[in-house]
Amino acid sequence: MSKADVLFVDMCRGILDHGFSTEGAQVRARWEDGSPAYTIKNFGVVNRYDLSEEFPALTLRPTAIKSAMDEILWIWQRKSNNIHDLKPHIWDEWADPDGSIGKAYGYQMARKYRFGQGEMDQVDNVLWQLKNAPQSRRIMTNIYNFDDLSEMNLEPCAYSMTFNVTGNRLNAILNQRSQDILAANNWNVVQYALLVMMFAQVSGFVPGELIHVIADAHIYNRHVPVIRELIERPQYPAPMVTLNPKVNDFYEFTTDDLIVENYQAGPQVKNIPIAV
Repeated sequence: MSKADVLFVDMCRGILDHGFSTEGAQVRARWEDGSPAYTIKNFGVVNRYDLSEEFPALTLRPTAIKSAMDEILWIWQRKSNNIHDLKPHIWDEWADPDGSIGKAYGYQMARKYRFGQGEMDQVDNVLWQLKNAPQSRRIMTNIYNFDDLSEMNLEPCAYSMTFNVTGNRLNAILNQRSQDILAANNWNVVQYALLVMMFAQVSGFVPGELIHVIADAHIYNRHVPVIRELIERPQYPAPMVTLNPKVNDFYEFTTDDLIVENYQAGPQVKNIPIAV
């Protein structure tokens, strides 16, 4: 069975059995019909995925790994904040008529800052440090820019990455302020696992641990029956996921360089209501 399945099931059971219900509280999120989107939540959930052991894709239901890679490249490589540059339609509800999501995600990654080695954006700074100062404890990114929050159509959920080299392993911590567990959990885990794999490959390391820290891990009230059914499903071995070994420049990766083999999973969960 996939270790990602085990972590997911344990996390969901922890929320359902011991979580705090926001029912009756003032909440921002709304369902399409305008009613409040209440949640059951746990604070400070931490999941660890060892990428050297297996790729952390759920098998309870399939995760669209290639689409997840396209979104992470949209943010970190193309550094775009326009949905016209993205194949999946996951951002459509937050885009304006021109396709922009405001000064969020890719916009923040494209901003130039003055680092010790010169002016560059956060992605290029990470890549430079991994190649030139891999023992640094300052290999970080942060896109929760308070100056621009009012001009973001959605404030970043996954907002910070910290990279750390231990021996020949590239490890990373993903910090997330909030997560819709049904809609987004494994999607985010998969895409940031791929990011670590890409950064490791182009910097001469092997993928190590991805640690996912979620401040507010929640299940929406209308998702509870789906989650209860999902976590009782059969589990299968993790798929084999690799990258084209010929790519040695992060900016040359495309989704065609993703190789997914032996991915067995349960049926997809369709028509998930999304709170906005």
